[in-house]
Amino acid sequence: MKPEVSYQYLVFTDLDGSLLDHYTYEFADALSQVQRLERERIPLIFTSSKTRAEIVSLRERVGNRHPFIVENGAAVYIPEGYFAVEPDEIESRDGFWVYEMSESRAHWRAQLAALEAEFPGEFESFSQLGAAGVATATGLSIESAERANDREYSEPVHWLSDENRKLEFISRLLNLGTHVLAGGRFLGISGDVDKGRALAWLRTLYQDASPAMAIHDLAVGDSANDCAMLETAETALLIRSPVHDFPQLQRDMKHVISSELPGPAGWAEGVAKWLSTHGKL
Repeated sequence: MKPEVSYQYLVFTDLDGSLLDHYTYEFADALSQVQRLERERIPLIFTSSKTRAEIVSLRERVGNRHPFIVENGAAVYIPEGYFAVEPDEIESRDGFWVYEMSESRAHWRAQLAALEAEFPGEFESFSQLGAAGVATATGLSIESAERANDREYSEPVHWLSDENRKLEFISRLLNLGTHVLAGGRFLGISGDVDKGRALAWLRTLYQDASPAMAIHDLAVGDSANDCAMLETAETALLIRSPVHDFPQLQRDMKHVISSELPGPAGWAEGVAKWLSTHGKL
């Protein structure tokens, strides 16, 4: 008789527009399923463009104790002792094992400084804006702006000039070996990283920790910068957005769930559907 297979379930989730409401950044509509995952001992892994400071604050509010991925895949943070064996190529910092996949923020600030003479007065980095400037540019509170500006591996840029000049600016950055994520008024300057590669690295750790178990993983997202992880996970959950269409995927759509509801309500709807497909009613 064939032995019954045991499974490790994992949920990797984007935050803004997915677990968090696009407008209010609240998660109340998702809380019942967040708590259900914890009861089922299914790790909920925040995978976001947000900084460590922002995610640590949210983890405290949600009661989350699992690893997380910051700044669009630039680094993975794992609570020290979370796995029985310390992973290779990590450093210990502030109670976390940290696996870095990108150069530091200082590297990207130097790249931007090299372009200031060529594009005078046409952009401001978050470093230049400071917390007060970031708050004004984003609408965040000062406290939230401080956490958003506490970056370790990337540098957001507030673009001030026209679209043609922005394209020239992006081209120059790309020639310098910089990865640019364009989104409205802001440009994300970072290394060649993405959420999918960080997901794959962390999933391997879970597999190594429980080699006798097979993995069922779910990636949840609502926008283009989530595509890499949505393509990488076994199942993708697309969250309906109030402001843009679902991201376009190139994968087998048989393992793609699309929510009917937006934001955290759609998150809860989709997670519940995924759990039910694996017999967790």
